[in-house]
Amino acid sequence: MRELGIGLIGTGFMGRAHALAFHNAKAVFDLPLNLKLAALADADPQRARQCAHSWGFETAHSDWQQLIDDPKVNLVAITTPNHLHFPMAMAALAAGKPVYCEKPLAVSLEQAEQMRQAAKAAGVVTRVGYNYQHNPIIQRARELIQRGDLGRIISFQGEFSEDFMADPASPWSWRCEAAHAGGALADLGSHLLAMARHLLGDVEAVCADSQTVHSQRPASVGNAEQRAIAVDDQVHALLRFANGARGTVSSSWLKHGYKNHLSFEISGTLGTLAFDQERLNELRLCRVGQAGFQRLLAGPDLPGYAAFSPAAGHQLGYNELKTLEVQELVMTLAGEGGSGTDFEEAWEVERLAAAIRVAAREERWVKVSKL
Repeated sequence: MRELGIGLIGTGFMGRAHALAFHNAKAVFDLPLNLKLAALADADPQRARQCAHSWGFETAHSDWQQLIDDPKVNLVAITTPNHLHFPMAMAALAAGKPVYCEKPLAVSLEQAEQMRQAAKAAGVVTRVGYNYQHNPIIQRARELIQRGDLGRIISFQGEFSEDFMADPASPWSWRCEAAHAGGALADLGSHLLAMARHLLGDVEAVCADSQTVHSQRPASVGNAEQRAIAVDDQVHALLRFANGARGTVSSSWLKHGYKNHLSFEISGTLGTLAFDQERLNELRLCRVGQAGFQRLLAGPDLPGYAAFSPAAGHQLGYNELKTLEVQELVMTLAGEGGSGTDFEEAWEVERLAAAIRVAAREERWVKVSKL
């Protein structure tokens, strides 16, 4: 069995999620590559050493470039704040190493374009962390759509809302700076746009509105100093899909009561399909002639689910989805996969998001292909 040396950059929530996913993938799946946790990097040397020890990585680095240069590292996983994705991914690609980068791909379409082209030139596998698409029940939804169970698709209504920034006293963070993040559209909405493309394909044109509701936030917890906010708190958009369907998407990090409300309803001439990430193990389906919605539970008839549980109703969670994402990545690296979101598809998501920003700023319909 060939060995794959994993290099992980970042030790926050996503860093831990990636570390768990690598461990879990080794335990759950019969992989064609032997995963070796080779190196971990964090700007704080003490935290780098602590997390490397706790998470089972052999080496700790306080300089991410040292991790990329480490000959034991064959795959670079990037889980840092968004503005660092570009320099880290570009350095890894220049070194000829595959890259597994968290979403969104970059903080600008220009950066995303450079990353896309660099990945093509390097000829290596790339993946971006749109892990919600790896949910087995989402694969069932895609099958129903492609099989024609809903008939001709006519509409998509999607929303991704959370409430972690709902309190105006919540302090400024890197997410509040356009050069480092991109607001609710980048943080949450990118998942929704990726999901819409995954299920229904290309979007041809958009019209949109965005709003910064809280224009100032405390510089830090308990600090009287206020910092100006320029990124969007909420975004609403109209979509025209290439297949003729029409759609709406909205994203907000101010919506009280929602914790992970990535949801959609897809309607066709023969039925409607609905999903909510807060109930990630089920779909609601209504076909012509039914009085209401039928509840479809994920179960062991779905391979991704069966890997974790032999019975329906026992539920998968966020970390299982991340594990399935890692499995797909490893299979692709071994030449046996190819269904995940690579830098090319992630660039398409960034181009769609950029079109929404232009449409909101200029108050007009924008053709995505013009960007």
